[in-house]
Amino acid sequence: MLKDTLGYGMSHVIGDISEPLNEDTIPELLAKTVKAFPEREAVVSHAQDIRWTWAEFARQVDRLAGGLLRLDVGKGDRVGIWSPNRTEWLLTQFATARIGAILVCINPAYRPYELEFALKKVGCKVLITACSFKSSNYINMLKTLAPELSLATDGNLHAAKVPALRKIIAIGNEVPPPGMLLFRNILTLGDDVPTAELDATTATLDRNDPINVQYTSGTTGSPKGACLTHRNIVNNAHFVTARMNVTEEDRLCIPVPFYHTFGMVMGVLGCVTKGAAIIIPGEGFDPSETLKVVSSEKCTALYGVPTMFVAELGHPDFDSYDFSALRTGIMAGAPCPVSVMSAVIEKMNMTEVTICYGMTETSPVSFQTEVDAPIERRVSTVGTIHPHVECKVVDEVGNTVKFGERGELLTRGYSVMSGYWGDAKKTTATIIDGWMHTGDLAVIDKEGFCDITGRVKDMIIRGGENIYPREIEEFLYTHPSVTQAQVFGIPDETLGEVVCAWIVPTSDVDIGPDELRDFCKGQIAHFKVPLHIRFKDELPMTVSGKPQKFTMCAEMIKELK
Repeated sequence: MLKDTLGYGMSHVIGDISEPLNEDTIPELLAKTVKAFPEREAVVSHAQDIRWTWAEFARQVDRLAGGLLRLDVGKGDRVGIWSPNRTEWLLTQFATARIGAILVCINPAYRPYELEFALKKVGCKVLITACSFKSSNYINMLKTLAPELSLATDGNLHAAKVPALRKIIAIGNEVPPPGMLLFRNILTLGDDVPTAELDATTATLDRNDPINVQYTSGTTGSPKGACLTHRNIVNNAHFVTARMNVTEEDRLCIPVPFYHTFGMVMGVLGCVTKGAAIIIPGEGFDPSETLKVVSSEKCTALYGVPTMFVAELGHPDFDSYDFSALRTGIMAGAPCPVSVMSAVIEKMNMTEVTICYGMTETSPVSFQTEVDAPIERRVSTVGTIHPHVECKVVDEVGNTVKFGERGELLTRGYSVMSGYWGDAKKTTATIIDGWMHTGDLAVIDKEGFCDITGRVKDMIIRGGENIYPREIEEFLYTHPSVTQAQVFGIPDETLGEVVCAWIVPTSDVDIGPDELRDFCKGQIAHFKVPLHIRFKDELPMTVSGKPQKFTMCAEMIKELK
């Protein structure tokens, strides 16, 4: 619905409130799903050759929850998870919630310095870790961070750099690394814990308790720990999958990382709200494995950031896979090029694919396209407001702008985080009178459709002209030889800033900067045409698929001196 705030036609929208919010905690939600669909398939992990029904999944969750209780982990204690996508991640997500411990999601790409910051910031008592992932040897990094591990008897750690950390639990090993405990042994430890004891702990939980700390990407300054409650993420997971018409008949392939809200909330928890099957194609994204699993498991839904879909569409064996069961999914996490969205609809049978917009601090989704929205709306906007969420677009001094005008997007409602862990100053600077200041530039039209046009901080000011990188990126994508494009500004003594573009071209295509600039001339304003163009094999990205423009900018400044 639309709401006028300062007269007719103001950019202020409020979501439908006819369906009440879900007031269950996460363990209460899981228990209801297990009761409704005990023998339906809940989890499929191809890499681990595991298939669990909802009843079996719940039993494994209780084993781990019991084991954690026996390790003296209780309500409010912080448990870190540092691992790629595995079933142990899922068990940890729900076992910690079962006993009220706060799950701290740690980026699998972190190195010792970043890991130390993440563990110390929230005072993690326990860390559950994989032994390795890709080029990361987690065990060696932990030995560097906590050399006291060699002296830790019975897994009791006392480390100078991370004083709150008492236990490290290793996933996957047959023999425990020095000073650590084995995940499978913690499951065994929980076998003797009565269900009644777990139920008694669960009964003390409140839906407004913080249950998850999500670290922001940290593209500027140190990462901030966003505290999300049961109520935040249970409801967001429900409304995301409800807009996709997900039911217990669906099978969702999740190649996006669990440590991020895209995988953990929109994906895993979203499946739990409906009883849909959670399909894990592998520990990390691999286009071959994802396509193989979508085909063999008859997945009906698929998640991904745009670069993932680009890799899938460009796979040499793409035409050999069966997409007949696919109908829906989500493309999110970064701006979605129109050409990629159109190809996903046409070539992958995802006729009901949706685009979502949100941020970690809002649990995460605020806008989402409807599955039956006109195609042009689904490829050019992030949809309409979510239920029980309120958003407005404001100018530089905080006044709501008219429909169709650009400004900063503000969000409030059930989904706004409780705050940044241990950082009241940043919390009060970001959430003002209940409104979350997103830092994103947006335009809302008179029908309530939202278009995210960039970041406030990304805006380039060249000779007094305001330039929005997203506009230029969308135009560059119309060139047949461009598969990825990122536009950003760098300092210039004369103009203040000038426009740069990093491009990933189509393979085996010879294209030069002059050709691309000629393509722009006469089509976009002269001051928007990139002065500096660089062609790259790949672009720097976060693990969750967000382009790191600050890295590109720093490299260009260094190169151009």
